[in-house]
Amino acid sequence: MQLSGAVVLVTGASSGIGAALVRRLAEAGSHVVAAGRHPDRLARLAAETGATTVLADLARPGGGRDLAERALARHARVDVLVNNAGIGWAGRFGEMTDATADELLTVNLRAPIELTRALLPGLCRHGGHLVFVGSIAGRLGVGGEAVYAASKAGLDTFAESLRLELDGRGVTVSVVVPGVVETPFFTRRGQPYRRRRPRPLPADRVAAALATAISRNRAEVYVPGWLRLPVAVRGLLPATYRRLATRFG
Repeated sequence: MQLSGAVVLVTGASSGIGAALVRRLAEAGSHVVAAGRHPDRLARLAAETGATTVLADLARPGGGRDLAERALARHARVDVLVNNAGIGWAGRFGEMTDATADELLTVNLRAPIELTRALLPGLCRHGGHLVFVGSIAGRLGVGGEAVYAASKAGLDTFAESLRLELDGRGVTVSVVVPGVVETPFFTRRGQPYRRRRPRPLPADRVAAALATAISRNRAEVYVPGWLRLPVAVRGLLPATYRRLATRFG
């Protein structure tokens, strides 16, 4: 996929990974549609990069379909969809409200499914690329983040299943699996990141991995790459992995 001249829709573009990716894509010559919930941040991003911006609340029922329609109203097609928007929540599962769980599942899983379904017919006609920003939490599970981890695991499986279904139809699929990233995510989830290790990565490093996944059609990218190791240990030695995870967190 050539980034120059491609129409790329990026969700969650108001800050963090999404905003960093919009900047990279604009520098590469892409026509970027930056979708997010914060008008002031989007306006600054548009002034900086020339991106088209769309206010979108993916927590609202039908938000994914609505965003697809508005993006196509601005451009005749979408070549690349980057499902990046996501929210988190940390705490004991029993203390999580139904409303919070519903919002998290809607933004992290249902909205990407809706948005992908709405844009897929066009992608199949002219070819394109789907990108899903997962999380190491979805590969391993994380205590205190059960619903978040479940939503990312669901997104991961959805992407893998689509990759198999779309083989030979001109639409390719990438999943980028980041670890801890230095973004407002941890402030918004209600609990700051307190571990000394691993240290949070800059958002631009994940954005660089996303841009590479698109341009080189990489099916799966871990950021940082060593995250493949605990995933492999869990797959090959699940009992050993659980003992280590219980001990070290």
